[in-house]
Amino acid sequence: MKAFLIRRLLQTLITLFVVTLISFTLCMVLPGDPSLAIVGSEGASDEMIQAVRKELGLDQPIVVQYFKWLSTLLRGDFGISIRTRVHVTTLFAQRLPVTLELLGLGILFALLVAIPIGIFSSLKPNTWVDTAGTVLAVSGVAMPQFFLGMILILIFSLWLGWFPSSGYIAPWEGISANIKGMILPAISLGSVVSAEIMRQLRSSMLEVLNEEYVQTARAKGVSEFNVIVKHALRNALIPVVTLLGLRIGRLIGGIVIIEVVFSVPGIGRLLMNAVLFNDFPVLQTGVLLVAFAVTFLNLLADISYSYLDPRIRYI
Repeated sequence: MKAFLIRRLLQTLITLFVVTLISFTLCMVLPGDPSLAIVGSEGASDEMIQAVRKELGLDQPIVVQYFKWLSTLLRGDFGISIRTRVHVTTLFAQRLPVTLELLGLGILFALLVAIPIGIFSSLKPNTWVDTAGTVLAVSGVAMPQFFLGMILILIFSLWLGWFPSSGYIAPWEGISANIKGMILPAISLGSVVSAEIMRQLRSSMLEVLNEEYVQTARAKGVSEFNVIVKHALRNALIPVVTLLGLRIGRLIGGIVIIEVVFSVPGIGRLLMNAVLFNDFPVLQTGVLLVAFAVTFLNLLADISYSYLDPRIRYI
């Protein structure tokens, strides 16, 4: 396990280094001049623009800019936002808890919906239960998250008035209001992953239920509940964990859209504004943070295999 963790740590460091190259290059080729975002595009003299470019270091060669930026990253300095003139670390620290809450609730919703339906569909194959689960799964995969979000707003906010259509209330300002305001965004975020987990779990359960050790457990008189939960489900969850690890990037990408649709003040909305206003320090930091989150969560998924199935060992 120690050797495995060392290898994965090295892979993570290499991945993050490559991400710094890609994110920096993309920010350099994006249209727009960050200096104009500071001085304004109207009434700004060439001298003012050049002075700002020199202050930002944009007058230097790209290679020099990259290594200067990389050196500041290694010192823990992520720079200052071009648009707000606030430290990037402060901006992300303010919005990270909101995004983590939304991501956690989205994953929780996906698992609470997908696991029971996936199990029942596998226990009742080719019945109306299985058909209903398949239709629900296909619909969840086919429907875009932003479209589902707008439908939920229309039905549950505008028509029924059960949930707020936008905004965010911190937990310390009211836990019930906080959860109520996060339900619709969490459903919209977790819908696609829930549908994919549902289909994967059904397929895995159908395969595992026909394994010899499951039949042996039934022959020994083990209750059906224990057969399903302790024997079948535990092994069937391994492909599901793999799928969830692969879909973490999709979930994080979906957060950008969901936070914009529901006006949630998280990192996704911050990154969207960074793209619109050419706020390169914020955008580059956001890309690095997403890359780190994806690699770290995939590492957790790999480690969890040995707990779900003790036969799996990393050498």
